[in-house]
Amino acid sequence: MKRRPPLLGLLTILYVMWSLVPVAIAILFSFNDGRSRTVWQGFSMRWWTGDPEQSLLHDPALRTALRNTLVLAGGSVLVTVPLGVLLAVGLQRWRSRAATSANWLNSLPLVTPEIVMGAALLLVFTHLYSGIPLGRPAQLIGHVTFSLGFVVVTVRARLTSIGPSYEEAARDLGANRTQALRWVLLPLLTPAIMASAVIVFATSVDDFVISSFLSSGASSETVPVRIYSAVRASSSPALNALATTMVALSFLALGVALLALTAWRRRHGEQAGLRSALGDVTQMEL
Repeated sequence: MKRRPPLLGLLTILYVMWSLVPVAIAILFSFNDGRSRTVWQGFSMRWWTGDPEQSLLHDPALRTALRNTLVLAGGSVLVTVPLGVLLAVGLQRWRSRAATSANWLNSLPLVTPEIVMGAALLLVFTHLYSGIPLGRPAQLIGHVTFSLGFVVVTVRARLTSIGPSYEEAARDLGANRTQALRWVLLPLLTPAIMASAVIVFATSVDDFVISSFLSSGASSETVPVRIYSAVRASSSPALNALATTMVALSFLALGVALLALTAWRRRHGEQAGLRSALGDVTQMEL
């Protein structure tokens, strides 16, 4: 029986502590009774609901930032994931030099510094597409532009592991391209689609640069932009409560995706999902 390398386990523990301890401290001080963000003064819900003006529940600026972030993240998922899946399928099937060029263009946002992407998008919306106002419309397009490459990479990796044989088997059973895509390929892409949705949601929630560049003012501020602006001025532990809420929502989205993926695998499995899909195609043919 092979023994686990002790150094690897130690490094893993140190990494987790290095990553999560600052987050845990921020969460802890969101329940601090006083205004200090460094000295513990007792447990309280003051910065969540107790303070009539500066708590997360009663501060309209914090609520607006939270709402903007969630709407922007949800819209990014709804737009980016379907577009990314279709683009990934198209690039996987397209065999030409133009396809290689398109693949490189799709990968550019992944390797371009985000500050460059944000400045470029600002110039585009102010000088070229001036009909699209800054604020939520521009921010949504910017997030879709930046996140689309993550979906394509994730889905194409799944497509490569699946291979063309399943779709070809459905075509042999009488399905056309649309039926094979709907009844065979998309069910097999479910894990990649779920992973892509979580990645896009987390990327949109965490984004600061693009959201800041394309913001039109306080009405379109997201949580990262609001926290940055408030920290530079007079901050309060209510910002910790806001950040804690976003961390909880991110973990909630990840947990929902993992539960859905686990349920899908238990219900279908790789081969069972294939047999079910091909059975549906056979029933349509009959």
